[in-house]
Amino acid sequence: MKRFFLFPLLMIAFGCYDVERNCSEFKTGKFKFNYTIDGIEKTGRFIRTETLNIDYYENTTDTSSVRWINDCEFILKKLNPKTNAEKEAIHMKILSTTGASSYTFEYKLAVDKPNLPQRIEKGVAHKIN
Repeated sequence: MKRFFLFPLLMIAFGCYDVERNCSEFKTGKFKFNYTIDGIEKTGRFIRTETLNIDYYENTTDTSSVRWINDCEFILKKLNPKTNAEKEAIHMKILSTTGASSYTFEYKLAVDKPNLPQRIEKGVAHKIN
């Protein structure tokens, strides 16, 4: 009988958990993130304005246009792609935020390709300004 009353109590306590998503804090600013290439962890930086995203990684600078879908989702498209793969737009989605200091995101190709499996990557960006 105790289990019968405990289950609804647990559902009430944990069912109301809501992930913090204050995405407007992260629309613009300077950010850093860690990424791994060939087992080596590296740090990249980027600056985002309302319309541009400028990436700095491995002594390279890359600029993309930013088109916001809503407060937590946007599309990145490279301004000067060097390969066909770089011509593909990227869909970015902020999954959760931690105050005004960092956010967890996921990204994937903006257009589904029926002959390729959808690859979704996740990461964490930290605001540095």
